[in-house]
Amino acid sequence: MRTKHSLLIAAALFALILAGLMVMFPAESFRASLKGMSIWWDVLFPALFPFFVISEMMLGVGIVHFFGTLLDPLMRPLFRIPGIGGFVVAMGFASGYPVGARLTSQLWSQGLVNREEGERLVAFTTSSDPIFLVGVVSVGFFQDPALAGILAVAHYGSAMLIGLLMRFHGRKQPASVSSGLPAAKDGRGIWPRAFDAMHVARLADGRSLGVMFQQALSSGLQLVLVIGGLVVFFSVVMEVMTASGIMSFFYASIDSVLGLFGVPLVLSQAVVNGFFEVTLGAKAAGAAAGIPLMYKAAIAAWVLSWAGLSVHGQIVSLLHHTNLRYFPFLAARFLHGLLAAGLVLVLWAPLAPYHETLRTFMPELDVTRPLTNLLGYTLPSAGVVFTAMLGSLLLLSVLFFIGKRWMNAMRT
Repeated sequence: MRTKHSLLIAAALFALILAGLMVMFPAESFRASLKGMSIWWDVLFPALFPFFVISEMMLGVGIVHFFGTLLDPLMRPLFRIPGIGGFVVAMGFASGYPVGARLTSQLWSQGLVNREEGERLVAFTTSSDPIFLVGVVSVGFFQDPALAGILAVAHYGSAMLIGLLMRFHGRKQPASVSSGLPAAKDGRGIWPRAFDAMHVARLADGRSLGVMFQQALSSGLQLVLVIGGLVVFFSVVMEVMTASGIMSFFYASIDSVLGLFGVPLVLSQAVVNGFFEVTLGAKAAGAAAGIPLMYKAAIAAWVLSWAGLSVHGQIVSLLHHTNLRYFPFLAARFLHGLLAAGLVLVLWAPLAPYHETLRTFMPELDVTRPLTNLLGYTLPSAGVVFTAMLGSLLLLSVLFFIGKRWMNAMRT
């Protein structure tokens, strides 16, 4: 009880200080609000809204349950999450944060994952989408499309490592028994059980396609508005803190930490900005002058993987109605950032010969034309990533399933 009151008092003091800073710096606050609105409208709205609607529809018609049954032989032994989490992994990697958390909260509401499984799932499906990593960060901020290769390897590779590490989280807790999914011990093959799972889920949902689509649009729009509000809020917070000189104390603290690892101190602004908001942090890393590209890319990988308090706020808002805790997510984000930055430094020299080759395969995006990017790049690239990720997981699941059957046959 005392801790709860302390948090309320701290939140009230922060709100009071922030209100005072906004009164002292009204022009900066207004300018930051417009900047946050621009980021939301040009980047986040077209990148997230379609996937919120699509994921809601796929969950309602039972496609998620279909793939969940097929992926169960892989996901449970490898990541200690139900097979239905494999769909969340593919969707989260393809469409970026916070879609993975959105799907996880829906699975929890349907009783398909328990608390520990949901925390494991959110921990490594909170990642940047490919088009943001390529078009906004690599092309827009760094003016180097080929940089997307090493950023993608470091970011998504370390996310999978987080998934493997998080399997030890809550290891004493029993695995969930997904309600509505056919049991594996009924003697039938995995494909009939997958189609049965989709059929059962569709009947359990009960909504017509028209009603389902209408509600998917409504919930998706409501969620993307919440995300926009958080982006604007953190943009204003950072601007007024910078104008008041408060941020200089953060820069000094980060300088001492960067110095321990031999990272140029000029990048402290990128680290502090990225701590609050991923877009501003990545932009500051790309704009740092006179710094070797390797260190700038490492900080950008850290920013993308930490995701910023703005994304953290989005995740908390999505999970507030569940019993999933914030601390496991916070620890995973911190470790993900360190692993991603470390992978950039380790892989920089081995991947250097392929730098120019990758440049020819990267798209040239115009971030000022969001609709063109949505139709020409965002949806196609997300579809490719989703298909490739889901196909790879299905292939591995089949191999795990065949291997298990073969081992059982050898024993008998």
